[in-house]
Amino acid sequence: MYFPALLGYHHRVIRSPGCRQAGPMAHARHLLLLCALPVFLAMKSYVPSSHKGIGEPCEEHLECQSGCCTVNSLNPQKFCTAQTFFLHCLSWQKPTGHSCSDHGECRSSCCVTNSNRALRFCVPRTIFYQCVQWRKPNGALCTDHNECRSKCCILLTEVSPLRCIPRSGILAQCLPL
Repeated sequence: MYFPALLGYHHRVIRSPGCRQAGPMAHARHLLLLCALPVFLAMKSYVPSSHKGIGEPCEEHLECQSGCCTVNSLNPQKFCTAQTFFLHCLSWQKPTGHSCSDHGECRSSCCVTNSNRALRFCVPRTIFYQCVQWRKPNGALCTDHNECRSKCCILLTEVSPLRCIPRSGILAQCLPL
């Protein structure tokens, strides 16, 4: 069977069965389109019965109809979740105050210590979207300027250990008191 005038080209003739070229003027892109269309439609409509719905437990993205298998709470169990408008799979992230080990675990993308201990917690970012590390208060023992809120860690006397002190002077320099 022949289909002249396919896709608005009246001088080209394309044969349907087998997707073979009928004449020397047929374009390869038209043939490819005709051959690929049935395969694409068949793949699009195929959904295995084993695919799980939203809210069902899963281990991999392939198990879910939505294509998203993510953690959605503090519970490490993964569940099928919906994709975002931009077709991404987003995992649940910890809110402010929860313990963390990496910035990626937090909703704010900011995981820092809030004391001398090594524990880290999710904290909100500043108004300028900075993730500010906790720093030692004045009077605390230190080894480096960056450990102190004042950014000033010096010896107060020749025999005393290094301590955080407030900056002093007109230019707010790091000078002994």
